[in-house]
Amino acid sequence: MQPNKPARALLAGVLAFGALLAPAIASVQAYPNKTVTIVVPFPPGGATDVIARIAADHLGKATKQTFVVTNVAGASGSIAHEQVARAAPDGYTLIVGTASTMPGNAAYNNLKWDPIKDFTPIGLLSTESMSVIVHPSVPAKSVQELIELAKKEPGKLNMASFGNGSISHLAGELFKTMAGVDMVHVPYQGSGPALTAMIGGHVQVMFHTLSVSLPPSEAGKLRMLALTDTKRKAGLPDMPTVAESGLPGYSAITWLGLFGPANMPKDVTAFLTAEMKKMVAIPEVRERLLKIQAEPADGSAEALSHALSRDLEKWRKTIRDAGIKRE
Repeated sequence: MQPNKPARALLAGVLAFGALLAPAIASVQAYPNKTVTIVVPFPPGGATDVIARIAADHLGKATKQTFVVTNVAGASGSIAHEQVARAAPDGYTLIVGTASTMPGNAAYNNLKWDPIKDFTPIGLLSTESMSVIVHPSVPAKSVQELIELAKKEPGKLNMASFGNGSISHLAGELFKTMAGVDMVHVPYQGSGPALTAMIGGHVQVMFHTLSVSLPPSEAGKLRMLALTDTKRKAGLPDMPTVAESGLPGYSAITWLGLFGPANMPKDVTAFLTAEMKKMVAIPEVRERLLKIQAEPADGSAEALSHALSRDLEKWRKTIRDAGIKRE
């Protein structure tokens, strides 16, 4: 018995809709069917590396496939980002981008890649406060005293950073501009060398991530004056923010997010985003992040895209206001 015309039309519609869905379903079901590489734009051991490996472990368990972390350091993250920007946009090459390596880098340096046009935001994983640290030989015990000292002796204090265009550099330039002080910027090739120089007393001031600056500060090798976040941290209730220490409106927060090359398949991107949202909601993962002073984010692509666009505009303005010539 043949179906009537309305039934045949309905059946044809269902089959046509199914045909449209089939490639997307097949794409997600087929992804990943080989090893996926997550690139970290820093050497092993730092917070970015740790969080990348948490993501690789989670995705590996979720997909029963291999996710490997590859460290590609150099040029303030530019080498790694250019490599991923030029990779096939199939979801098999990803990168953990940061506020330093993406908006900060792009605001300061003339790059061969664009942080917005050449990448697909997948998920914001964490945020982290910076801190204002000084060598114990510096007499300042607060942000206000540091500002007073810098104004009294302009150009005498050296301000370290872990690279031109890094969040460390730009946080310092924003501070200098807002406070109206002159400190000499001394860039180093990475976080480790900059911190070593600080502890050795070769430089006197630095804006560094809390996870790195807290241990030497607690050991008395450095003195922490304030946090660059918009609010105090629950674990450090007595540590004020820069904003409440004399520079209202000041903030400099770093973040980590998972990206892929531009034009990734939407279904693959959606799958990865969903997994990042699941990952940052797991209590054990949240606990691991908090232990390294990283505040878990929501894992969404929207939050990551917003952070990238916001900071790109902010750091470009900072560079203009500071009168810095882009390299």
